[in-house]
Amino acid sequence: MAEPKLTLACWDYDRTRALLEGRVGVAGWRIDAKVLPPEETFPRAVADAPFDVSELSLSSYLMQASRGEGAYIAIPAFVSRAFHHGAIYVRSDRGIEAPKDLEGRLVGVPEYQMTMALWVRGILGDEYGVDFRKIRYRTGGANKPGRKERLALELPDDMDVEPIPEGSTLNELLLAGELDAVIAPTPPDGFTGGDRAVRRLFADPAADERAYYAKTGLFPIMHVIGIRRALADEHPGLAAGLFRAFVEARNLAMREHDLTARSSANRMALPWFADQWRATKELMGDDFGPYGVAENRAELEVACRYSHEQNLCRKRLSVDALFAPETLELPGT
Repeated sequence: MAEPKLTLACWDYDRTRALLEGRVGVAGWRIDAKVLPPEETFPRAVADAPFDVSELSLSSYLMQASRGEGAYIAIPAFVSRAFHHGAIYVRSDRGIEAPKDLEGRLVGVPEYQMTMALWVRGILGDEYGVDFRKIRYRTGGANKPGRKERLALELPDDMDVEPIPEGSTLNELLLAGELDAVIAPTPPDGFTGGDRAVRRLFADPAADERAYYAKTGLFPIMHVIGIRRALADEHPGLAAGLFRAFVEARNLAMREHDLTARSSANRMALPWFADQWRATKELMGDDFGPYGVAENRAELEVACRYSHEQNLCRKRLSVDALFAPETLELPGT
């Protein structure tokens, strides 16, 4: 009898590639993998949920969990993590010199609810005293028009969050002076193109990100993997097997990078890869960015707090309630 098929949608990160390519699998299942970028996967995951296993926006997943919605239950495989001090772009002529200067300003963001924005607002509040409620948000595509919030917002009346005009982009409005700043994972085209009207708020974001990690020990989680809840209920052990497969794929990638860093010939195009690899491990430890609930409880608690404080989650969520029960105690490395 042929093995049952498990459809999977995920971006081809280095830490998922072994699973997507079939070098790692789930016993008893045939994985039908489709490589899709997050901006395509995430709206589908909260709409018709077409895949058995899907990469999910952490923020969207938290919102749906707080509302008792969503087709997926998460496994603690955190396939995307990132620092985003470098994602804040400001007009050079608006006198925005420090994070606190963002209060009262018109700030563009692709989606108020997106995970990057969740973490940026939270970090600005925790580390720099910025009151996110005093920022006026305008939402829409950074460089392409048409982006909308993938989930309906339930914000208090004193929050100023509005979409930009149809057909406009945040980049255009920033260059035109109609926005004071933009917070986005993809740089505005004006910044990429070298327009002097736009600069980063943090001049050396990597240094500020390293300092943030050294102080807090937090490596912000962006994306998580979800398995269709009905499928996990119907097949006990599947969620655990899937989680182990993601762990194995991640561990393979980490070992491959380690071998590359120690090889006699650099296989990477980056000339200082070995130095950067070594410096990252010196700061963050030999096995940075692990999976698993226990290994990431601090990041998850902070994300749950931010989501509730920022009026995205209807209630403060429990970390353990977010994940398939059979994965809660499994090691993430």
